Amino acid sequence: MSVVTEPSSPPAPSPPGPARLDARGWALLLVLCGAIFLEGIDIAMLAVAIPVIKADLGLSTGTAAWVVSGYVLGYAGFTLLGGRAADLLGRRRMFLAWMGVFLAFSALGGLATEGWMLVVSRFVTGVASAFMTPASMSIITTSYPEGPQRNKALLIFAGTAAGGFSLGLVIGGLLTQLGWRWVFYAPVLLAALILIAAVRLVPATDPSASPQASPGGAPSALPTTGMRGFDLPGAMAAAGAMLLLAYGVIRLEHGFEGWGWTLAALGSGALLVALFTAIERRAATPLVRLGILRNRPMVRADLGALLLLGSFMGFQFMVTLYLQELRDWSSLKTSLALLLMGMDVILAPTLTPWLVHRFGHRRVILWGFVSAFLGYALFLRVGADWTYAAMLPTLVLTGLAFTLAYGPLTIAATEGVDAAEQGLAGGLLYTATQFGAAIGVASVTAVYGLAGPGLDGFRAGLVIPVVLAAAGLLLMVDRRRTA
Repeated sequence: MSVVTEPSSPPAPSPPGPARLDARGWALLLVLCGAIFLEGIDIAMLAVAIPVIKADLGLSTGTAAWVVSGYVLGYAGFTLLGGRAADLLGRRRMFLAWMGVFLAFSALGGLATEGWMLVVSRFVTGVASAFMTPASMSIITTSYPEGPQRNKALLIFAGTAAGGFSLGLVIGGLLTQLGWRWVFYAPVLLAALILIAAVRLVPATDPSASPQASPGGAPSALPTTGMRGFDLPGAMAAAGAMLLLAYGVIRLEHGFEGWGWTLAALGSGALLVALFTAIERRAATPLVRLGILRNRPMVRADLGALLLLGSFMGFQFMVTLYLQELRDWSSLKTSLALLLMGMDVILAPTLTPWLVHRFGHRRVILWGFVSAFLGYALFLRVGADWTYAAMLPTLVLTGLAFTLAYGPLTIAATEGVDAAEQGLAGGLLYTATQFGAAIGVASVTAVYGLAGPGLDGFRAGLVIPVVLAAAGLLLMVDRRRTA
């Protein structure tokens, strides 16, 4: 068996060119990595702090759940729109404006005295991330020439995102000890610093801007249309469809309870997808050029990212429950125990670029899914009194899986895509990752609820990450016989 290639040739070598970045290139990358680190750490810190927030504000379980789900709903619902808006309305403009929104509503969350204030804060923060993250990724893919420079930048960017989540678990535990409001105030301070630096360093890519040299030495690609070409009906249909589908996926965790609402949301979302497709086929300047979906490597990478994030988030959720509910570990002890899964923050910018250059990103992605499958499968035999040493193989393999697969998937999802559609490609990728995360958490929660509490329930829930990782592995394998 071999990794899928297009159509049957080995992975093409990276185009020639220097892999080194100049000082301005590093400075720009630092700003963009700061933004994706902020997004990752923000999610993780809240996950650790939510039990304390619930107790302090007297929130119901349902309201507390919506504080978490509100962010996912906003992020998944608007990422596709956010990615295309970066192409059409300007990447710099979208990045700076929505970073400001992120800052303002994070501050609102820190000042919240009622549950509804937290829910609104998290929803709008999720929407801000939906616009900000694809914009930052498309700034990378249009500022660094395709090949060694772009691959290196994307791998560092992806590693920083995953590292932000891993470190956020620990930092969130520490800040919660000082007071849960610092979980909101700390991102405000970081966002302010990033915004100040971004004003100076992020290149102008607005439709009205003139071409300029990029940090990597190539001209920055500019969007070809502005507000006059914006597909408003398509944007409304896309946002409505993604919101309804995300809401339906989130509701899956309730199992058979309220199944009518779940089916209604998913069915209505599917109808809006059909309407959106019809609008795009007739639009003079479509929000999503449907022909981009014929890019098989890109679609495969997006599906792979969905399965990778789904399996990882589902596993992380179940192992956290196992350690805190069954083993009675504190949130800080749990965070420190899971810190090993964040090894990608070190390995992604150091080991992964060498592996991609040596073997090609498709093979490295495959190895990542092999590691994920083996790691999750090993944890299926988890015992009620497992030592930390017994958990180590799974934690190491899980961290290695993200190190190997996540960054190369971002390369595969943007490689060969026209510069004018890099924001759209980023939006499709991050829409897939958010839906994957939602599906992973919702499905393990539903299975755990049906199986009942206790060790058997945990083992049943852990089957889901194994299945998702296996699906990702099959997706990345070419089953045709080769010589």
